[in-house]
Amino acid sequence: MNTELREPAYLLTEKQVADKSEIARRFLDARTRLNANVDKADNILVKRFYNIDHNAYLEGTVPAKYKEMMGLTASACLRCDDCIHYHVIQSYRLGATRAEQEEAVNVALVVGGSIVIPHLRRAYELLTELYG
Repeated sequence: MNTELREPAYLLTEKQVADKSEIARRFLDARTRLNANVDKADNILVKRFYNIDHNAYLEGTVPAKYKEMMGLTASACLRCDDCIHYHVIQSYRLGATRAEQEEAVNVALVVGGSIVIPHLRRAYELLTELYG
């Protein structure tokens, strides 16, 4: 792979998203607080994994917006509400439409089956706060 990766150009800051959605604000506040605890551990393996995770969602051959929606689909299949919230927020910041995000979650429903439904409901709740 010879693609140059670069930081995505976000259309919104995390603060702007937090100001728009109480669910997003609570998630982002908790994530920041909990990551501070992880950072204090100064663990090289955790740092390396965080770096891989960060780099996976950079702009490249596949635009970051689509990578975030792939992450949303996988997270819904894996039934991780924190991950779902993260990828909904990041996709939103990158300009994904509500319809695009709903379609990503709908794919997860088909792949993951009915066990995804509770997580789909919570994803739709966040989407409603963000998009109205």
